[in-house]
Amino acid sequence: MLPRNLLALYKDYLLLERALAANSIEAYTSDIAQLTEFLDEQGNDALHCNLSLLQQYVALLHELGVQPRSQARVVSSIRSFFRFLVVSGEREDNPAELLQPPAIPAHLPTVLTVEEIERIEQSIDLSHPQGHRNLAIIETLYGSGLRVSELVNLKLSNINFDLGYMRVEGKGSKQRLVPLSPLAVEKIRYWLIDRNEQTIKPHNEDFLFLNRRGAQLTRAMIFTIVKQLAKEAGITKTISPHTFRHSFATHLLEGGASLRAIQQMLGHESIITTQIYTHLDMEFLRKEILTKHPRNRR
Repeated sequence: MLPRNLLALYKDYLLLERALAANSIEAYTSDIAQLTEFLDEQGNDALHCNLSLLQQYVALLHELGVQPRSQARVVSSIRSFFRFLVVSGEREDNPAELLQPPAIPAHLPTVLTVEEIERIEQSIDLSHPQGHRNLAIIETLYGSGLRVSELVNLKLSNINFDLGYMRVEGKGSKQRLVPLSPLAVEKIRYWLIDRNEQTIKPHNEDFLFLNRRGAQLTRAMIFTIVKQLAKEAGITKTISPHTFRHSFATHLLEGGASLRAIQQMLGHESIITTQIYTHLDMEFLRKEILTKHPRNRR
């Protein structure tokens, strides 16, 4: 068991010696608390463990499905903690010195072609009660690059159909204005005709997309809809609602849209996040975003 005063001293070390922010300190100490639990189960502790035990712990994180970036952060926390133990005189050796973080793959997201998106939309049965809704969902995901959480929380009161834009609430409750293509407006209007015939549950009146019982759609339901539509269209790629967001960004970039404009549309805090899409087109980017999306060049 790790002495409580040692963990408190480690927090002071992170604050005073490393000058870390409060959130980073919380993450580091949480990582060490979890490591301590693992070592306790092995009948050991941080003052006496060896490299082999630390490697077992990192391997366990991998087996549990912890993402490589999160694994790398945990390894960084462990290295920092054992450096602190040496500096503070609690240990003479540092078993974490040779602890290696996992390789973070340069993952490129799955992207659908314009033709594949057309196939998905054309496979939708518009005579089905949810047909126009599903078509509007696909067109909104692809036409505006929304996250699935942003889509399910989209409200009618935040859409200006005449001017063609919507107010979207993204990560961290940050709001941004996103253009809505004329085609998306058209598909949504068709869906609103069907929507107005539904009995809508109380407190769900303002949500744009509803299930057949008149309640707000869930993220899981959007995943199910997308998977089913892809299957019916004969798309063999493994896709999710996020695939339409990747396709949106990629097709804009291929059309010559500014990376900065794409960043603002996607709601990325850092331009570095957006640069994942530059693997497809390194030409210098030009012109306004709405003239570059395939949906707006018809």
